[in-house]
Amino acid sequence: MYFNSHMCETDHGPDPYIANMEQLTLQNQNFRTATWTGYHLQMTSMCIPPNEEIGIESHRDTDQMIRIEQGKAMVKMGKYKENLNLCQNVSRGDVIFIPAGTWHNIINTGNVSLRVSSVYAPPNHAKGTIHHTRAEAEREGL
Repeated sequence: MYFNSHMCETDHGPDPYIANMEQLTLQNQNFRTATWTGYHLQMTSMCIPPNEEIGIESHRDTDQMIRIEQGKAMVKMGKYKENLNLCQNVSRGDVIFIPAGTWHNIINTGNVSLRVSSVYAPPNHAKGTIHHTRAEAEREGL
Protein backbone atom coordinates (compact mmCIF):
# COMPACT_ATOMS: atom_id res chain seq x y z
CA MET A 1 0.00 0.00 0.00
CA TYR A 2 1.24 3.50 -0.82
CA PHE A 3 1.46 6.53 1.45
CA ASN A 4 -0.28 9.69 0.32
CA SER A 5 -0.12 13.00 2.13
CA HIS A 6 -3.45 14.13 0.66
CA MET A 7 -6.04 12.26 2.70
CA CYS A 8 -9.41 13.21 4.10
CA GLU A 9 -12.42 11.58 5.67
CA THR A 10 -14.20 10.74 2.39
CA ASP A 11 -13.05 7.12 2.56
CA HIS A 12 -15.72 5.12 4.37
CA GLY A 13 -13.88 1.80 4.62
CA PRO A 14 -13.49 -0.60 6.14
CA ASP A 15 -16.90 0.03 7.75
CA PRO A 16 -20.01 -1.31 6.00
CA TYR A 17 -21.13 1.29 3.46
CA ILE A 18 -23.88 1.59 0.87
CA ALA A 19 -23.74 4.18 -1.91
CA ASN A 20 -24.78 4.90 -5.48
CA MET A 21 -21.36 4.54 -7.09
CA GLU A 22 -22.44 6.08 -10.39
CA GLN A 23 -23.68 9.20 -8.58
CA LEU A 24 -20.52 9.45 -6.43
CA THR A 25 -18.34 9.11 -9.52
CA LEU A 26 -20.28 11.72 -11.49
CA GLN A 27 -19.91 14.16 -8.57
CA ASN A 28 -16.17 13.55 -8.12
CA GLN A 29 -14.06 16.46 -9.42
CA ASN A 30 -10.65 14.94 -8.53
CA PHE A 31 -8.38 12.88 -10.74
CA ARG A 32 -8.66 10.14 -8.08
CA THR A 33 -10.66 9.84 -4.85
CA ALA A 34 -10.65 6.74 -2.67
CA THR A 35 -14.28 6.12 -1.73
CA TRP A 36 -13.95 2.88 0.23
CA THR A 37 -10.83 1.02 1.33
CA GLY A 38 -11.16 -2.35 2.98
CA TYR A 39 -8.64 -4.98 3.91
CA HIS A 40 -8.83 -6.81 0.57
CA LEU A 41 -10.55 -4.40 -1.84
CA GLN A 42 -10.71 -0.70 -2.69
CA MET A 43 -13.11 1.50 -4.69
CA THR A 44 -12.02 4.81 -6.22
CA SER A 45 -13.61 7.41 -8.50
CA MET A 46 -11.69 9.17 -11.24
CA CYS A 47 -12.28 12.24 -13.40
CA ILE A 48 -10.14 12.53 -16.55
CA PRO A 49 -10.54 15.76 -18.59
CA PRO A 50 -10.99 15.63 -22.40
CA ASN A 51 -7.81 14.64 -24.28
CA GLU A 52 -6.16 13.51 -21.02
CA GLU A 53 -5.36 9.97 -19.86
CA ILE A 54 -4.79 7.88 -16.77
CA GLY A 55 -1.23 7.20 -17.90
CA ILE A 56 0.47 3.90 -18.67
CA GLU A 57 0.67 1.82 -15.52
CA SER A 58 0.78 -1.73 -14.21
CA HIS A 59 -0.14 -3.08 -10.78
CA ARG A 60 2.07 -6.09 -10.09
CA ASP A 61 -0.08 -7.76 -7.43
CA THR A 62 -3.45 -6.06 -7.92
CA ASP A 63 -6.36 -6.98 -10.16
CA GLN A 64 -8.45 -4.01 -11.29
CA MET A 65 -11.95 -3.45 -12.67
CA ILE A 66 -12.85 -0.09 -14.23
CA ARG A 67 -16.40 0.92 -15.12
CA ILE A 68 -17.11 3.86 -17.43
CA GLU A 69 -19.78 6.03 -15.80
CA GLN A 70 -19.59 8.95 -18.30
CA GLY A 71 -17.80 9.68 -21.53
CA LYS A 72 -15.86 7.83 -24.21
CA ALA A 73 -12.34 6.46 -24.11
CA MET A 74 -9.72 4.31 -25.77
CA VAL A 75 -8.41 1.46 -23.62
CA LYS A 76 -4.96 0.05 -24.35
CA MET A 77 -3.58 -3.04 -22.60
CA GLY A 78 -0.74 -5.46 -23.04
CA LYS A 79 1.82 -7.69 -21.40
CA TYR A 80 4.61 -5.19 -22.09
CA LYS A 81 4.70 -1.42 -21.61
CA GLU A 82 6.10 -1.03 -25.14
CA ASN A 83 3.39 -3.21 -26.72
CA LEU A 84 -0.15 -2.33 -25.65
CA ASN A 85 -1.64 -4.55 -28.35
CA LEU A 86 -5.24 -4.73 -27.06
CA CYS A 87 -6.98 -1.48 -28.05
CA GLN A 88 -10.71 -0.87 -27.81
CA ASN A 89 -13.12 2.05 -27.66
CA VAL A 90 -15.35 2.08 -24.56
CA SER A 91 -18.23 4.21 -23.32
CA ARG A 92 -20.78 4.55 -20.51
CA GLY A 93 -21.65 1.21 -18.93
CA ASP A 94 -18.61 -0.66 -20.25
CA VAL A 95 -16.37 -2.51 -17.80
CA ILE A 96 -12.66 -3.19 -18.20
CA PHE A 97 -11.01 -6.08 -16.32
CA ILE A 98 -7.26 -5.70 -15.86
CA PRO A 99 -5.35 -8.70 -14.46
CA ALA A 100 -2.44 -8.03 -12.12
CA GLY A 101 0.76 -7.26 -14.02
CA THR A 102 -1.01 -6.03 -17.18
CA TRP A 103 0.16 -2.68 -18.57
CA HIS A 104 -2.75 -0.39 -19.36
CA ASN A 105 -3.84 3.13 -20.19
CA ILE A 106 -7.22 4.79 -20.64
CA ILE A 107 -7.40 7.88 -22.84
CA ASN A 108 -10.38 10.22 -22.83
CA THR A 109 -11.43 10.53 -26.49
CA GLY A 110 -14.63 12.48 -25.82
CA ASN A 111 -15.42 16.15 -25.33
CA VAL A 112 -16.58 15.81 -21.69
CA SER A 113 -14.72 14.61 -18.61
CA LEU A 114 -14.36 10.84 -18.50
CA ARG A 115 -15.77 9.55 -15.20
CA VAL A 116 -14.79 6.06 -14.08
CA SER A 117 -15.16 3.99 -10.95
CA SER A 118 -12.33 1.60 -10.24
CA VAL A 119 -12.06 -1.46 -7.98
CA TYR A 120 -8.64 -2.69 -6.84
CA ALA A 121 -8.12 -6.06 -5.15
CA PRO A 122 -6.13 -5.82 -2.96
CA PRO A 123 -6.17 -2.03 -2.34
CA ASN A 124 -3.65 -0.07 -4.40
CA HIS A 125 -3.77 3.34 -2.68
CA ALA A 126 -3.65 4.46 0.94
CA LYS A 127 -7.00 4.86 2.69
CA GLY A 128 -8.38 8.34 2.05
CA THR A 129 -6.23 9.05 -1.01
CA ILE A 130 -7.19 12.11 -3.02
CA HIS A 131 -5.22 13.22 -6.07
CA HIS A 132 -6.59 16.49 -7.39
CA THR A 133 -4.70 16.10 -10.70
CA ARG A 134 -2.79 13.46 -12.63
CA ALA A 135 0.41 15.48 -12.13
CA GLU A 136 -0.09 15.26 -8.37
CA ALA A 137 -0.54 11.49 -8.59
CA GLU A 138 2.60 11.16 -10.73
CA ARG A 139 4.65 13.25 -8.29
CA GLU A 140 3.71 10.74 -5.60
CA GLY A 141 4.61 7.83 -7.86
CA LEU A 142 1.05 6.57 -8.32
